[in-house]
Amino acid sequence: MASRAGSTSRRRGRPVGTRAMRWRSTSRRNKSERMAETNIMVIAGEPSGDALAAELVQALRAEAGASSAKPTLRFFGAGGTKLAAAGVDLAVDMTQHAVIGLWEVIKSYGKFRRIFHELLALAEKQRPALLVCVDFSGFNRRFAHALRARAAKSGGQWNPRIVQYVSPQVWASRPGRATKMAEDYDLLLTIFPFERDWYAKRAPDLKVEFVGHPMLDRFEGRGPKPEVQSPNARPEVLLLPGSRAGELKRHLPVMLEAVGRIAERAQVNFRMVLPSRELVERALDACEEQLHFKTQRTEALDGLHTVGLVKQPDSPFQIQVGHLDAALRSATIAIASTGTVTMECALFKVPTVALYKTSWSTYQIGKRIVTVKFLAMPNLLAGEAVIPEFVQDAATGPNLAQAALGLLQDESRRLAMQVKLGEIIAGLGAPGANVRAARAIWTLLHPSGPAA
Repeated sequence: MASRAGSTSRRRGRPVGTRAMRWRSTSRRNKSERMAETNIMVIAGEPSGDALAAELVQALRAEAGASSAKPTLRFFGAGGTKLAAAGVDLAVDMTQHAVIGLWEVIKSYGKFRRIFHELLALAEKQRPALLVCVDFSGFNRRFAHALRARAAKSGGQWNPRIVQYVSPQVWASRPGRATKMAEDYDLLLTIFPFERDWYAKRAPDLKVEFVGHPMLDRFEGRGPKPEVQSPNARPEVLLLPGSRAGELKRHLPVMLEAVGRIAERAQVNFRMVLPSRELVERALDACEEQLHFKTQRTEALDGLHTVGLVKQPDSPFQIQVGHLDAALRSATIAIASTGTVTMECALFKVPTVALYKTSWSTYQIGKRIVTVKFLAMPNLLAGEAVIPEFVQDAATGPNLAQAALGLLQDESRRLAMQVKLGEIIAGLGAPGANVRAARAIWTLLHPSGPAA
Protein backbone atom coordinates (compact mmCIF):
# COMPACT_ATOMS: atom_id res chain seq x y z
CA MET A 1 0.00 0.00 0.00
CA ALA A 2 1.26 3.49 -0.75
CA SER A 3 2.03 5.40 2.39
CA ARG A 4 1.69 8.99 1.23
CA ALA A 5 -1.40 10.85 0.10
CA GLY A 6 -1.48 11.53 -3.59
CA SER A 7 0.79 8.64 -4.56
CA THR A 8 -2.02 6.97 -6.52
CA SER A 9 -1.52 9.30 -9.47
CA ARG A 10 2.27 9.07 -9.35
CA ARG A 11 2.41 5.26 -9.44
CA ARG A 12 0.72 4.47 -12.71
CA GLY A 13 -0.77 0.99 -12.84
CA ARG A 14 -0.09 0.41 -9.12
CA PRO A 15 -3.28 1.12 -7.14
CA VAL A 16 -3.17 1.60 -3.40
CA GLY A 17 -3.64 -1.57 -1.38
CA THR A 18 -4.08 -4.14 -4.15
CA ARG A 19 -1.94 -5.94 -6.68
CA ALA A 20 -4.63 -7.16 -9.05
CA MET A 21 -6.55 -4.01 -9.94
CA ARG A 22 -5.31 -1.28 -12.20
CA TRP A 23 -5.81 2.45 -11.88
CA ARG A 24 -6.04 4.36 -15.13
CA SER A 25 -4.83 7.90 -14.58
CA THR A 26 -6.98 10.56 -16.19
CA SER A 27 -3.85 12.56 -16.90
CA ARG A 28 -3.51 10.45 -20.04
CA ARG A 29 -6.94 11.37 -21.33
CA ASN A 30 -7.32 14.30 -23.66
CA LYS A 31 -9.09 17.40 -22.48
CA SER A 32 -12.19 17.05 -24.68
CA GLU A 33 -12.77 13.50 -23.45
CA ARG A 34 -12.60 14.64 -19.84
CA MET A 35 -15.04 17.48 -20.46
CA ALA A 36 -17.59 15.06 -21.94
CA GLU A 37 -17.47 12.83 -18.89
CA THR A 38 -19.29 12.94 -15.57
CA ASN A 39 -16.93 11.77 -12.85
CA ILE A 40 -18.56 9.65 -10.15
CA MET A 41 -16.68 8.38 -7.11
CA VAL A 42 -17.90 5.17 -5.46
CA ILE A 43 -16.78 3.76 -2.11
CA ALA A 44 -17.80 0.30 -0.89
CA GLY A 45 -15.92 -1.38 1.93
CA GLU A 46 -17.27 -4.90 2.32
CA PRO A 47 -18.10 -7.82 0.00
CA SER A 48 -21.86 -7.24 0.25
CA GLY A 49 -21.41 -3.53 -0.41
CA ASP A 50 -19.08 -4.27 -3.31
CA ALA A 51 -21.78 -6.39 -4.97
CA LEU A 52 -24.46 -3.77 -4.35
CA ALA A 53 -22.27 -0.95 -5.63
CA ALA A 54 -21.52 -2.88 -8.82
CA GLU A 55 -25.24 -3.34 -9.45
CA LEU A 56 -25.86 0.36 -8.86
CA VAL A 57 -23.10 1.32 -11.31
CA GLN A 58 -24.81 -0.73 -14.02
CA ALA A 59 -28.17 0.87 -13.21
CA LEU A 60 -26.66 4.36 -13.36
CA ARG A 61 -25.15 3.62 -16.76
CA ALA A 62 -28.55 2.45 -17.98
CA GLU A 63 -30.21 5.59 -16.60
CA ALA A 64 -27.65 7.79 -18.36
CA GLY A 65 -28.13 5.88 -21.60
CA ALA A 66 -31.89 6.41 -21.43
CA SER A 67 -31.54 10.19 -21.07
CA SER A 68 -31.58 12.53 -24.04
CA ALA A 69 -28.07 13.85 -23.32
CA LYS A 70 -26.57 10.35 -22.99
CA PRO A 71 -23.54 11.55 -21.02
CA THR A 72 -20.51 9.34 -20.48
CA LEU A 73 -20.16 8.30 -16.86
CA ARG A 74 -16.71 7.56 -15.52
CA PHE A 75 -16.55 5.73 -12.22
CA PHE A 76 -13.58 5.53 -9.86
CA GLY A 77 -13.00 4.95 -6.17
CA ALA A 78 -12.64 2.01 -3.80
CA GLY A 79 -14.33 -1.36 -3.60
CA GLY A 80 -13.67 -4.96 -4.55
CA THR A 81 -13.61 -7.40 -7.42
CA LYS A 82 -17.24 -6.88 -8.43
CA LEU A 83 -16.83 -3.13 -8.77
CA ALA A 84 -13.67 -3.72 -10.78
CA ALA A 85 -15.56 -6.12 -13.06
CA ALA A 86 -18.23 -3.43 -13.51
CA GLY A 87 -15.59 -1.16 -15.03
CA VAL A 88 -14.85 1.04 -12.03
CA ASP A 89 -11.27 2.36 -11.77
CA LEU A 90 -10.27 1.21 -8.29
CA ALA A 91 -7.55 2.89 -6.28
CA VAL A 92 -8.05 0.55 -3.32
CA ASP A 93 -9.48 -2.93 -2.81
CA MET A 94 -11.35 -2.11 0.38
CA THR A 95 -12.86 -5.57 0.75
CA GLN A 96 -9.42 -6.93 1.65
CA HIS A 97 -9.46 -4.73 4.75
CA ALA A 98 -13.03 -5.26 6.00
CA VAL A 99 -13.22 -5.68 9.78
CA ILE A 100 -16.00 -5.74 12.33
CA GLY A 101 -15.94 -4.68 15.96
CA LEU A 102 -14.46 -1.73 17.86
CA TRP A 103 -11.19 -3.40 18.84
CA GLU A 104 -10.60 -4.65 15.31
CA VAL A 105 -11.17 -1.14 13.94
CA ILE A 106 -8.76 0.34 16.50
CA LYS A 107 -6.07 -2.16 15.52
CA SER A 108 -6.52 -1.20 11.86
CA TYR A 109 -6.71 2.55 12.49
CA GLY A 110 -3.38 3.40 10.86
CA LYS A 111 -4.21 1.44 7.74
CA PHE A 112 -7.65 3.01 7.36
CA ARG A 113 -6.24 6.47 8.02
CA ARG A 114 -3.77 6.07 5.16
CA ILE A 115 -6.48 4.82 2.82
CA PHE A 116 -8.79 7.64 3.91
CA HIS A 117 -6.28 10.35 3.03
CA GLU A 118 -5.25 8.64 -0.22
CA LEU A 119 -8.87 8.62 -1.35
CA LEU A 120 -9.49 12.17 -0.17
CA ALA A 121 -6.49 13.42 -2.15
CA LEU A 122 -7.70 11.46 -5.16
CA ALA A 123 -11.19 12.96 -4.87
CA GLU A 124 -9.79 16.47 -4.59
CA LYS A 125 -7.75 15.92 -7.75
CA GLN A 126 -10.53 14.28 -9.80
CA ARG A 127 -13.33 16.50 -8.44
CA PRO A 128 -16.24 14.10 -8.99
CA ALA A 129 -19.70 15.53 -9.54
CA LEU A 130 -21.08 12.78 -7.33
CA LEU A 131 -19.86 10.68 -4.42
CA VAL A 132 -21.81 7.46 -3.82
CA CYS A 133 -21.12 5.82 -0.46
CA VAL A 134 -22.41 2.25 -0.25
CA ASP A 135 -22.96 0.89 3.26
CA PHE A 136 -19.64 0.90 5.27
CA SER A 137 -21.08 3.77 7.29
CA GLY A 138 -18.29 4.40 9.82
CA PHE A 139 -15.73 5.14 7.12
CA ASN A 140 -18.12 6.62 4.60
CA ARG A 141 -19.76 9.25 6.79
CA ARG A 142 -16.39 10.60 7.88
CA PHE A 143 -15.24 10.60 4.28
CA ALA A 144 -18.38 12.42 3.14
CA HIS A 145 -17.87 15.02 5.86
CA ALA A 146 -14.22 15.55 4.89
CA LEU A 147 -15.06 15.75 1.19
CA ARG A 148 -17.75 18.35 1.88
CA ALA A 149 -15.21 20.42 3.81
CA ARG A 150 -12.63 20.20 1.01
CA ALA A 151 -15.20 21.18 -1.61
CA ALA A 152 -16.27 24.18 0.46
CA LYS A 153 -12.75 25.58 0.09
CA SER A 154 -12.92 25.52 -3.71
CA GLY A 155 -14.60 28.90 -3.97
CA GLY A 156 -17.68 27.43 -5.62
CA GLN A 157 -15.65 25.62 -8.29
CA TRP A 158 -16.58 22.19 -6.96
CA ASN A 159 -19.92 21.26 -5.41
CA PRO A 160 -20.29 17.47 -5.41
CA ARG A 161 -23.56 15.76 -4.55
CA ILE A 162 -23.12 13.10 -1.86
CA VAL A 163 -25.34 10.02 -1.58
CA GLN A 164 -25.39 7.22 0.98
CA TYR A 165 -26.88 3.93 -0.25
CA VAL A 166 -27.99 1.75 2.69
CA SER A 167 -28.69 3.47 5.96
CA PRO A 168 -26.35 2.97 8.90
CA GLN A 169 -28.17 1.33 11.77
CA VAL A 170 -28.62 4.56 13.70
CA TRP A 171 -32.07 3.33 14.67
CA ALA A 172 -30.33 0.55 16.63
CA SER A 173 -27.74 2.66 18.46
CA ARG A 174 -26.71 6.31 18.83
CA PRO A 175 -29.73 7.84 17.05
CA GLY A 176 -28.22 11.29 17.45
CA ARG A 177 -26.05 10.53 14.42
CA ALA A 178 -29.08 11.08 12.19
CA THR A 179 -28.94 14.88 12.50
CA LYS A 180 -25.24 14.90 11.58
CA MET A 181 -26.02 12.84 8.49
CA ALA A 182 -28.24 15.66 7.24
CA GLU A 183 -25.13 17.86 7.10
CA ASP A 184 -23.05 15.32 5.20
CA TYR A 185 -25.46 13.75 2.70
CA ASP A 186 -27.67 15.21 -0.01
CA LEU A 187 -29.62 11.96 -0.28
CA LEU A 188 -30.00 8.78 1.74
CA LEU A 189 -31.31 5.70 -0.06
CA THR A 190 -32.78 3.14 2.34
CA ILE A 191 -33.59 -0.53 1.80
CA PHE A 192 -36.01 -1.12 4.69
CA PRO A 193 -39.50 0.43 4.67
CA PHE A 194 -39.55 1.70 8.27
CA GLU A 195 -36.40 3.80 7.85
CA ARG A 196 -37.94 6.69 5.90
CA ASP A 197 -40.47 7.48 8.63
CA TRP A 198 -37.81 7.03 11.30
CA TYR A 199 -35.60 9.69 9.71
CA ALA A 200 -38.54 12.00 9.01
CA LYS A 201 -39.14 12.26 12.76
CA ARG A 202 -35.50 12.66 13.81
CA ALA A 203 -33.74 14.32 10.86
CA PRO A 204 -36.40 16.13 8.79
CA ASP A 205 -33.74 18.06 6.83
CA LEU A 206 -32.26 14.84 5.42
CA LYS A 207 -33.72 13.78 2.06
CA VAL A 208 -34.53 10.07 2.37
CA GLU A 209 -35.96 7.71 -0.23
CA PHE A 210 -36.93 4.08 0.31
CA VAL A 211 -35.94 2.18 -2.84
CA GLY A 212 -36.55 -1.41 -1.76
CA HIS A 213 -34.20 -4.26 -0.99
CA PRO A 214 -31.64 -5.07 -3.72
CA MET A 215 -31.57 -8.78 -2.93
CA LEU A 216 -35.04 -9.03 -4.48
CA ASP A 217 -33.39 -8.21 -7.81
CA ARG A 218 -30.28 -10.27 -7.21
CA PHE A 219 -32.25 -13.44 -6.63
CA GLU A 220 -35.31 -12.67 -8.76
CA GLY A 221 -36.72 -15.87 -10.25
CA ARG A 222 -34.51 -17.99 -8.01
CA GLY A 223 -36.65 -18.06 -4.91
CA PRO A 224 -37.56 -20.84 -2.48
CA LYS A 225 -37.28 -24.47 -3.47
CA PRO A 226 -40.50 -26.31 -4.41
CA GLU A 227 -42.65 -27.24 -1.46
CA VAL A 228 -42.72 -30.92 -2.48
CA GLN A 229 -39.39 -32.65 -1.87
CA SER A 230 -38.36 -36.20 -2.59
CA PRO A 231 -39.13 -38.37 0.46
CA ASN A 232 -35.64 -39.83 0.15
CA ALA A 233 -33.92 -36.43 0.03
CA ARG A 234 -31.48 -36.02 2.86
CA PRO A 235 -31.77 -32.89 5.03
CA GLU A 236 -29.06 -30.31 4.42
CA VAL A 237 -27.70 -27.87 6.99
CA LEU A 238 -26.28 -24.71 5.44
CA LEU A 239 -23.48 -22.99 7.37
CA LEU A 240 -22.95 -19.26 6.80
CA PRO A 241 -20.33 -17.95 9.25
CA GLY A 242 -19.86 -14.53 7.62
CA SER A 243 -17.93 -12.76 4.89
CA ARG A 244 -15.07 -11.28 6.94
CA ALA A 245 -12.01 -13.02 8.33
CA GLY A 246 -12.88 -11.79 11.84
CA GLU A 247 -16.36 -13.27 11.65
CA LEU A 248 -14.95 -16.58 10.45
CA LYS A 249 -12.45 -16.63 13.32
CA ARG A 250 -15.16 -16.13 15.96
CA HIS A 251 -18.09 -18.01 14.43
CA LEU A 252 -16.45 -21.04 12.85
CA PRO A 253 -15.29 -22.81 16.05
CA VAL A 254 -18.78 -22.84 17.57
CA MET A 255 -20.35 -23.77 14.23
CA LEU A 256 -18.01 -26.73 13.85
CA GLU A 257 -18.75 -27.84 17.39
CA ALA A 258 -22.44 -27.74 16.48
CA VAL A 259 -21.71 -29.74 13.32
CA GLY A 260 -20.11 -32.51 15.36
CA ARG A 261 -23.07 -32.66 17.73
CA ILE A 262 -25.65 -32.62 14.93
CA ALA A 263 -23.81 -35.34 13.00
CA GLU A 264 -23.92 -37.61 16.04
CA ARG A 265 -27.73 -37.40 16.23
CA ALA A 266 -28.95 -36.94 12.67
CA GLN A 267 -28.03 -38.12 9.20
CA VAL A 268 -27.71 -34.85 7.32
CA ASN A 269 -25.54 -33.16 4.73
CA PHE A 270 -23.55 -30.05 5.63
CA ARG A 271 -22.65 -27.27 3.24
CA MET A 272 -20.71 -24.10 4.02
CA VAL A 273 -20.65 -21.11 1.66
CA LEU A 274 -17.91 -18.49 1.84
CA PRO A 275 -17.22 -15.53 -0.47
CA SER A 276 -13.55 -16.18 -1.25
CA ARG A 277 -11.02 -18.97 -1.72
CA GLU A 278 -8.88 -17.47 1.02
CA LEU A 279 -11.66 -17.93 3.59
CA VAL A 280 -12.34 -21.44 2.27
CA GLU A 281 -8.72 -22.39 2.94
CA ARG A 282 -9.00 -21.05 6.48
CA ALA A 283 -12.19 -23.04 7.01
CA LEU A 284 -10.58 -26.22 5.70
CA ASP A 285 -7.66 -25.76 8.08
CA ALA A 286 -10.08 -25.24 10.98
CA CYS A 287 -11.91 -28.46 10.10
CA GLU A 288 -8.65 -30.38 10.25
CA GLU A 289 -7.39 -28.77 13.44
CA GLN A 290 -10.59 -28.58 15.51
CA LEU A 291 -12.48 -31.73 14.59
CA HIS A 292 -9.65 -33.73 13.02
CA PHE A 293 -11.57 -34.09 9.78
CA LYS A 294 -9.70 -35.61 6.92
CA THR A 295 -10.01 -32.97 4.21
CA GLN A 296 -10.06 -33.53 0.51
CA ARG A 297 -9.50 -30.41 -1.54
CA THR A 298 -11.14 -30.70 -4.92
CA GLU A 299 -11.34 -28.01 -7.57
CA ALA A 300 -14.42 -27.87 -9.75
CA LEU A 301 -15.31 -25.28 -12.36
CA ASP A 302 -17.39 -23.44 -9.76
CA GLY A 303 -14.59 -23.42 -7.19
CA LEU A 304 -16.11 -26.14 -5.02
CA HIS A 305 -14.08 -27.56 -2.16
CA THR A 306 -15.21 -30.60 -0.18
CA VAL A 307 -14.48 -31.93 3.28
CA GLY A 308 -15.16 -35.49 4.43
CA LEU A 309 -16.48 -36.13 7.92
CA VAL A 310 -14.36 -38.93 9.32
CA LYS A 311 -16.45 -39.60 12.42
CA GLN A 312 -19.66 -39.73 10.41
CA PRO A 313 -18.80 -40.82 6.86
CA ASP A 314 -22.49 -40.80 5.98
CA SER A 315 -22.69 -37.06 6.66
CA PRO A 316 -20.86 -35.35 3.80
CA PHE A 317 -19.53 -31.87 4.44
CA GLN A 318 -18.84 -29.44 1.60
CA ILE A 319 -17.33 -25.98 1.55
CA GLN A 320 -17.75 -23.83 -1.53
CA VAL A 321 -16.97 -20.39 -2.89
CA GLY A 322 -20.10 -18.43 -3.76
CA HIS A 323 -23.23 -19.84 -5.45
CA LEU A 324 -25.25 -18.93 -2.36
CA ASP A 325 -28.59 -19.05 -4.18
CA ALA A 326 -28.12 -22.70 -5.18
CA ALA A 327 -27.11 -23.57 -1.62
CA LEU A 328 -30.17 -21.80 -0.20
CA ARG A 329 -32.48 -23.63 -2.58
CA SER A 330 -31.20 -27.01 -1.39
CA ALA A 331 -30.99 -26.16 2.33
CA THR A 332 -33.37 -27.59 4.90
CA ILE A 333 -32.16 -25.20 7.61
CA ALA A 334 -29.30 -22.74 8.03
CA ILE A 335 -26.97 -21.67 10.81
CA ALA A 336 -25.94 -18.12 9.93
CA SER A 337 -24.29 -14.99 11.26
CA THR A 338 -26.68 -12.13 12.00
CA GLY A 339 -25.64 -10.06 8.99
CA THR A 340 -27.20 -9.51 5.57
CA VAL A 341 -27.30 -13.23 4.93
CA THR A 342 -30.18 -13.77 7.38
CA MET A 343 -32.37 -11.74 5.02
CA GLU A 344 -31.24 -13.90 2.11
CA CYS A 345 -32.20 -16.96 4.15
CA ALA A 346 -35.59 -15.34 4.73
CA LEU A 347 -36.03 -14.68 1.01
CA PHE A 348 -35.52 -18.38 0.28
CA LYS A 349 -37.69 -19.31 3.28
CA VAL A 350 -34.89 -21.27 4.92
CA PRO A 351 -35.53 -21.78 8.66
CA THR A 352 -32.48 -20.27 10.32
CA VAL A 353 -30.55 -20.27 13.57
CA ALA A 354 -28.61 -17.00 13.91
CA LEU A 355 -25.48 -16.23 15.91
CA TYR A 356 -23.22 -13.28 16.61
CA LYS A 357 -19.90 -13.15 18.45
CA THR A 358 -17.47 -10.26 18.71
CA SER A 359 -14.57 -9.21 20.92
CA TRP A 360 -15.20 -8.73 24.64
CA SER A 361 -14.57 -4.98 24.49
CA THR A 362 -16.84 -4.45 21.49
CA TYR A 363 -19.62 -6.42 23.13
CA GLN A 364 -19.33 -4.55 26.44
CA ILE A 365 -19.65 -1.22 24.67
CA GLY A 366 -22.32 -2.48 22.29
CA LYS A 367 -24.68 -3.75 24.95
CA ARG A 368 -24.68 -0.28 26.53
CA ILE A 369 -25.53 1.64 23.36
CA VAL A 370 -27.63 -0.79 21.30
CA THR A 371 -31.30 -0.09 21.89
CA VAL A 372 -32.99 -2.79 19.80
CA LYS A 373 -34.14 -6.12 21.16
CA PHE A 374 -32.85 -8.29 18.30
CA LEU A 375 -29.77 -8.37 16.07
CA ALA A 376 -31.04 -10.57 13.23
CA MET A 377 -32.84 -8.35 10.72
CA PRO A 378 -35.80 -10.73 10.15
CA ASN A 379 -36.53 -10.49 13.87
CA LEU A 380 -36.13 -6.71 13.86
CA LEU A 381 -38.55 -6.32 10.97
CA ALA A 382 -41.08 -8.69 12.52
CA GLY A 383 -40.74 -7.27 16.02
CA GLU A 384 -40.50 -10.79 17.41
CA ALA A 385 -38.11 -13.75 17.55
CA VAL A 386 -39.06 -15.43 14.28
CA ILE A 387 -35.67 -17.13 14.11
CA PRO A 388 -33.68 -18.12 17.22
CA GLU A 389 -30.59 -15.96 17.71
CA PHE A 390 -27.67 -16.54 20.04
CA VAL A 391 -25.39 -13.63 20.93
CA GLN A 392 -21.89 -13.64 22.45
CA ASP A 393 -21.70 -16.07 25.41
CA ALA A 394 -24.97 -17.73 24.36
CA ALA A 395 -23.51 -18.50 20.92
CA THR A 396 -22.13 -21.94 21.80
CA GLY A 397 -21.91 -25.21 19.94
CA PRO A 398 -24.44 -26.96 22.21
CA ASN A 399 -26.97 -24.13 21.90
CA LEU A 400 -26.67 -23.97 18.12
CA ALA A 401 -26.90 -27.74 17.81
CA GLN A 402 -29.97 -27.95 20.05
CA ALA A 403 -31.79 -25.23 18.10
CA ALA A 404 -30.82 -26.75 14.75
CA LEU A 405 -31.87 -30.26 15.77
CA GLY A 406 -35.17 -28.87 17.04
CA LEU A 407 -35.89 -27.51 13.56
CA LEU A 408 -34.63 -30.61 11.75
CA GLN A 409 -36.82 -32.89 13.83
CA ASP A 410 -40.01 -30.79 13.76
CA GLU A 411 -41.44 -30.13 10.30
CA SER A 412 -44.36 -28.12 11.70
CA ARG A 413 -41.91 -25.65 13.29
CA ARG A 414 -40.07 -25.28 10.01
CA LEU A 415 -43.29 -24.67 8.10
CA ALA A 416 -44.50 -22.08 10.63
CA MET A 417 -41.16 -20.28 10.41
CA GLN A 418 -41.33 -20.30 6.61
CA VAL A 419 -44.73 -18.59 6.72
CA LYS A 420 -43.35 -15.85 8.97
CA LEU A 421 -40.28 -15.39 6.77
CA GLY A 422 -42.50 -15.06 3.72
CA GLU A 423 -44.50 -12.31 5.43
CA ILE A 424 -41.31 -10.43 6.27
CA ILE A 425 -40.11 -10.53 2.67
CA ALA A 426 -43.53 -9.44 1.37
CA GLY A 427 -43.15 -6.27 3.43
CA LEU A 428 -40.02 -5.24 1.52
CA GLY A 429 -41.95 -4.25 -1.58
CA ALA A 430 -41.25 -5.05 -5.22
CA PRO A 431 -37.97 -5.72 -7.05
CA GLY A 432 -36.23 -2.81 -8.77
CA ALA A 433 -34.22 -1.28 -5.91
CA ASN A 434 -31.17 -0.40 -7.97
CA VAL A 435 -33.27 1.06 -10.80
CA ARG A 436 -35.12 3.27 -8.31
CA ALA A 437 -31.84 4.19 -6.62
CA ALA A 438 -30.28 5.17 -9.95
CA ARG A 439 -33.29 7.32 -10.86
CA ALA A 440 -33.20 9.08 -7.51
CA ILE A 441 -29.50 9.80 -7.95
CA TRP A 442 -30.04 10.97 -11.53
CA THR A 443 -32.78 13.35 -10.38
CA LEU A 444 -30.42 14.70 -7.72
CA LEU A 445 -27.77 15.37 -10.37
CA HIS A 446 -30.24 16.73 -12.95
CA PRO A 447 -33.26 18.15 -11.06
CA SER A 448 -34.72 19.71 -14.21
CA GLY A 449 -33.58 17.13 -16.76
CA PRO A 450 -32.11 16.04 -19.04
CA ALA A 451 -35.36 14.42 -20.06
CA ALA A 452 -35.48 10.73 -20.79
